[in-house]
Amino acid sequence: MPHDHPHHDTDLDPMTARVKALETLLVGKGLVDPAAIDAIVETYAHRVGPQNGASVVARAWTDPEFAGWLARDATAAIASMGFTGRQGEHMQAVFNTDDTHNLVVCTLCSCYPWPVLGLPPVWYKSPPYRARAVREPRAVLAEFGLTLPATTRIRVWDSTAELRYLVVPQRPAGTAGWSAERLAGLVTREAMIGTGLARSPGSAP
Repeated sequence: MPHDHPHHDTDLDPMTARVKALETLLVGKGLVDPAAIDAIVETYAHRVGPQNGASVVARAWTDPEFAGWLARDATAAIASMGFTGRQGEHMQAVFNTDDTHNLVVCTLCSCYPWPVLGLPPVWYKSPPYRARAVREPRAVLAEFGLTLPATTRIRVWDSTAELRYLVVPQRPAGTAGWSAERLAGLVTREAMIGTGLARSPGSAP
């Protein structure tokens, strides 16, 4: 979080302004080291992010043995790739299929697997998403631009402090022979939460 913000706090949204005021207070009292805050944000914004989860998914797509391990013990399988840490101690992978689509929400707060997905998106923490994803998941997905066939079952998983989820989207058609590294470029954060699908080969960046 920058400490030399280029504009006045009055330009910030109320929540950001409150966070900045609290940070300033804690730094002023010597309770928080601003360099430590910047290091944490830098880590989760650029070094720990959805690219980790994308690597896990791509490996599952290309390695059936790993996919089986991921299904049985996601925590251990993910840790074997070096992705560990707070908020990722207890993981479960849920796999999309032709007839089932998985969606993750945290109805009580905003529990989220930081080591594999990085910083949670703002909408994931919002009360409307947390409430409506359970009551009307199909409508919520449509608002994200994902309209599923009426025959597709939507299964909603509620994350908690004890268990967090990673959605393994289906591998896109037309990717036979692709390496895991190339496939990882098709895996989005939204696909691993369940509000989207993996990119098609032609739409890869």
